[in-house]
Amino acid sequence: MTHKKVLIIDDDKDILYTLKEICSFAGLTPTTASNGKEGYQFFKDNDFNLVIMDYHMPGWDGLTTLKKIRDINPYVSIIILTVDERQEIADDFLKHGATDFAIKPIKAPDLIARIQINLKIGQIQTEKALAEQNMFVDKGISSTTLDLIEKALLEMPEAFTIDDLSKSVGLAYQTVHRYVQFLLEKNKIEVVPVYGALGRPKNKYRLLIREKS
Repeated sequence: MTHKKVLIIDDDKDILYTLKEICSFAGLTPTTASNGKEGYQFFKDNDFNLVIMDYHMPGWDGLTTLKKIRDINPYVSIIILTVDERQEIADDFLKHGATDFAIKPIKAPDLIARIQINLKIGQIQTEKALAEQNMFVDKGISSTTLDLIEKALLEMPEAFTIDDLSKSVGLAYQTVHRYVQFLLEKNKIEVVPVYGALGRPKNKYRLLIREKS
């Protein structure tokens, strides 16, 4: 069986080594690049099934490199590595084509699970592209990921949190948050306020439209 090829871009040699070992352990074929320009050139000259990329890098940062890679390939899955959990950062990356996030410090089991789900997303998006279907229904919203989340919503309890949904689909909180906001705008879900919560808001949500299969 042909191993999936993963491009890892990070300016930290220790992180590059760790990510390479994790990918190899997961049965993948990793290629490493120490900066955005080098990673872009590798991507331009080779076929990869997944990209794992750091946000903060000298020269081309993660967002610049993401845009360059998306100019070449609009459907390969791209996971962004970051210590910054701000939603506005996540929204900017998702708007320009990031698929998901992995928060540093990296935990191997979590990253492997995230890699597996994003490889599936990338494969489905590729198949849709070959079938000349629209891959993105809106800026930062992938139709494939939206389908995944909408199917998971049907299995959610009547009221659920973003954390609940994130764990169900295996995608980062920041990624799922953007899709929840999109579904709110489309009136497919509604907010169920939870009062007295401390720390990160724990508002719950309720699915309004349950389509029969």
